[in-house]
Amino acid sequence: MATKAAARTPNAAFMKPLTPSATLAAIIGPEAVPRTEVTKKIWDYIKKHDLQDPKNRRNINADDKLRPLFGKEQVSMFELTKLVSAHLK
Repeated sequence: MATKAAARTPNAAFMKPLTPSATLAAIIGPEAVPRTEVTKKIWDYIKKHDLQDPKNRRNINADDKLRPLFGKEQVSMFELTKLVSAHLK
């Protein structure tokens, strides 16, 4: 007989609102939001401005707003979280 698994509770660290730096605020807005929401908003921006590399969709091409955040012309989606973390308090 299988028992029903307990409902997962979100990790408090992921749900804590964090304040973006001025560089990040230019992309996602100045209000403090949880880390999960920051990632979602950045991906919304990337998709809206069609910034994924057409040849390799795992790479993100920087535009004028993302360049100061990334520090280079292109990053992989795996680098994205690390780079964004440096801009959250």
